[in-house]
Amino acid sequence: MQNSLTVAVLGSTGYVGLELVKILIKHPNIKITYLGCENLISEDIEEFDKSIKNNYLPKLDFNNNFNPSVSDVVFLALPHGVSHKFVKKFINKIKIIDLSADFRLDSSKVYIKNYNDTHSCPEYLNNFIYGLPEINKKLIKSAKNIAVPGCYPTSILTPLIPLIDNNLIKTNNIIIDSKSGYSGAGKKFDISNIKNDKDYNFYNYQTNEHRHICEVQQELNKFSNNLINFSFNPHILPLYRGMMSTIYCDLENNVNIKNVENILFKFSKDSLFVNILDNNIRSDIFSVQNTNKCLIKILQHNSKRSIIIISIIDNLIKGAAGQAIQCLNIMFNFNEELGLI
Repeated sequence: MQNSLTVAVLGSTGYVGLELVKILIKHPNIKITYLGCENLISEDIEEFDKSIKNNYLPKLDFNNNFNPSVSDVVFLALPHGVSHKFVKKFINKIKIIDLSADFRLDSSKVYIKNYNDTHSCPEYLNNFIYGLPEINKKLIKSAKNIAVPGCYPTSILTPLIPLIDNNLIKTNNIIIDSKSGYSGAGKKFDISNIKNDKDYNFYNYQTNEHRHICEVQQELNKFSNNLINFSFNPHILPLYRGMMSTIYCDLENNVNIKNVENILFKFSKDSLFVNILDNNIRSDIFSVQNTNKCLIKILQHNSKRSIIIISIIDNLIKGAAGQAIQCLNIMFNFNEELGLI
């Protein structure tokens, strides 16, 4: 029997916080000792999600009341611009798994530019490991603090990094077309943007200006000496959860689709939650909802010098809460799938 662990969740009543709690109560090695929120203290978290049934959960308390001595790990399911203020108080007192953008970037200047906010502790940026388990597992294993990647970057980097690292695709003209369920926009999202009493809507936003671009650029640059140039066009779908990124790439000279397939199949064999789909299997969002899976399909472009990659995740699980717990499992040498399958 592996050792048990005590954990806290700050921001536990948001979309991602609730997903964290639902996974953590299924984890055999976890005891939740603190649930923080912005208001409505002393309520049961069940009031925010009726599917949460656990008589042993603590009552909700204010985020600011959390004492790091009561837990081994704290999950910060807080907005960007808020997390770093808590990290400044908790760093070196407790292991931190941050799900905001505040510690994903290596440069405070890039953070300030893209998030239009100051950073209270840029000196701690290097204290966090970028928590993409399929790429950074060795670093995560010895990490004290984790910055969980954004959902769009997770769906994009997971298939692209192995191909760029093995010099299989050209890096000067990558086209990324991504579509996300509206939960990715947070609880303040206006549902009237995507449906009314007659029909459903679908729209693109922040083309080539989205905040996740700098995160994708930063991580791709670590695996290539060449200039990486890509366009990014995100969309909001009229559904609650799920994300699909369609990525168009040109193959390097003397590379064919079989080379790409071989690398990605090898990559998936070493990655518990990555599956490569046969081309005869439909790639759809229903297949990943409520799972920590990343499903990838590789298609040949008509020119045979280009490929199309389809990458699908649940933005709330593999793109956030599930990935955070996957990182925790690696950090504490638990079985990687605990709580997640």
